[in-house]
Amino acid sequence: MPEGSSPDYTGGVKIRIGTSGYAYKDWVGPVYPEGCRQADFFDRYREIFDFTELNFSYYAFPVAKNLAALQKKAGDDFRFALKAHRSMTHEASENLPGLCSRFVEALEPFSEAGTLASVLLQFPYSFHYTRENRLKLDKLCAGLEAVPLHVEFRNTDWSSSQVAEGLRSRGVGLVASDYPDLKGLPGFTSEVTSPVAYARFHGRNSKNWWKGTNVSRYDYRYSTKELTERVPILKEMGEKAQVLLVAFNNHYKGQAVDNALELKGLLEGQIEPTDSI
Repeated sequence: MPEGSSPDYTGGVKIRIGTSGYAYKDWVGPVYPEGCRQADFFDRYREIFDFTELNFSYYAFPVAKNLAALQKKAGDDFRFALKAHRSMTHEASENLPGLCSRFVEALEPFSEAGTLASVLLQFPYSFHYTRENRLKLDKLCAGLEAVPLHVEFRNTDWSSSQVAEGLRSRGVGLVASDYPDLKGLPGFTSEVTSPVAYARFHGRNSKNWWKGTNVSRYDYRYSTKELTERVPILKEMGEKAQVLLVAFNNHYKGQAVDNALELKGLLEGQIEPTDSI
């Protein structure tokens, strides 16, 4: 595939499709050629996609010099989203402003190059709509106002027009997330609250969602029918935004890559939509 390609799928709106992470050893064979070294994974990945989510920043704070090296490989047309560190979204912290400043400073290589698509605040299911959590979210939005920001909620507590308007007033994007059809999980929404719309596909592995690991939970391959059903919503989101980001997180053995490429084909009209499973 052409390197760095970023086709326009919906009436002038640029859509960037990629995966959540790319450095998976079990992609050697299904995605990367046999014998591919981990040091070469990113070069191989960018031959396929022009956008990725970086997951490592959830576990360890990013370091500017490391991002600068990655930016040099990526070039000007690639885009990155980074997950906020877990101390910001999953842990209690009395120094959110300091954590935000540290995070933003580390992102300078991407910010200066114009390749930072988003910082992703991915909250856990346990992050409920309480006064304490609303204050925390407000502090995070304020501390990260210098960078493009999106929020992903994993329960239905936050599914309201009031929350959407609050995000819109701050210029913060709401992520549309595709989850299993389980009680308490939010539905896939076409709500767009910032110039950059964002959709994430986590798979629909209901059996392993609550009790699975970070691998088994996302072991799922979307059917063509399931992807086809999302196309009208994605196009609606695209019509409301300047850019639409789409990330597949069903990464086990490269299923995310297959589904991302299939969705590209559906949006381009190269793959015939189907009603079959």
